[in-house]
Amino acid sequence: MFLLENYNVAVLFCVITMLCWGSWANTQKLAGKTWRYELFYWDYVFGVVLASLIFAFTLGSNGEYGRDFCTDLAQADPKSIFYAFSGGVVFNIANILLVAAIAIAGMSVAFPVGIGLALVLGVLLNYLDKSANAGNPALLFSGVGLVALAIILNAIAYRKMPGQQGNAGSKGLILSILCGVLMSMFYYLVARSLSGVVQGDKILPLTLENLKSGSLEVGKLTPYTGNMIFAIGILASNFVIMPILMKKPLTGSSVPLFAYFRGTLCDHLWGLIGGMIWAVGMTLNVIASGVASTAVAYGLGQGATLMSAIWGVFIWKEFKGAPKGTGKILAFMFLFFIVGLALIIKARM
Repeated sequence: MFLLENYNVAVLFCVITMLCWGSWANTQKLAGKTWRYELFYWDYVFGVVLASLIFAFTLGSNGEYGRDFCTDLAQADPKSIFYAFSGGVVFNIANILLVAAIAIAGMSVAFPVGIGLALVLGVLLNYLDKSANAGNPALLFSGVGLVALAIILNAIAYRKMPGQQGNAGSKGLILSILCGVLMSMFYYLVARSLSGVVQGDKILPLTLENLKSGSLEVGKLTPYTGNMIFAIGILASNFVIMPILMKKPLTGSSVPLFAYFRGTLCDHLWGLIGGMIWAVGMTLNVIASGVASTAVAYGLGQGATLMSAIWGVFIWKEFKGAPKGTGKILAFMFLFFIVGLALIIKARM
């Protein structure tokens, strides 16, 4: 299977994750002109599963070291499968809340508040679990602190917008916050399912260099297998959660199940593309986590908040018509995001 051994390449993979995770929601914006988010989300999930399957049978099944996907799946123990599957379920609930928040409040609010909060809580959770490999804690948490300030500034700017002081504005923020709390947990669950490298009596991070002189843990999963089971968890939970939300949606009127089959090819294509974009980011991130640490890899990946804010502010003009002074708040928000992400990168260098 394909693995990394260079930290700079791992950072590059995390930056690509940031671009993917911060940009996939543009497909929802494009489809949302004629297509309800509940219907979009079905195709999004199918896209995640499809991309994960492609990675499992390509990068995850070729190479000199490690186990191929089918062999790894056959030896997986129930505990590891449970962790990866549970990560998919938790992610799915959080992501549905995010998609609903985007529909209500827009990308430039739902992402910085929801995913920004997930970054702060998720880095802390993953750091406590993998502290020996997480790098300089002062730099790591200084970066996280600046990201937290950026989130607060974004929320302040959003509340200044006309019409956002009522129930609709509050609902968008509440959904984003709930999303952030749940989103902070999924990566931790998936990481617990993944194999390290056994060298003597030590368990080392999964990197190509370590694997050349060691072996994978028995029962645990490679990044590709863990990612595939994670995707199955998303798919399985969607068949339980989404029909309920279509009947009693978080926003708007109910949506009949058969409405999904009325969509055009273009409607369905946007969802598939969005899911595949997100899954590319997830796969590259778990590959990079062995070299960069789960805390740093997750923190950089969730720098998606910066990308989504750029899309929302400059492309979709979601703050158009904002009162005087809002631009300065947004400028400081971007500054804190950029410096915070730079410190997170520096923490492992």
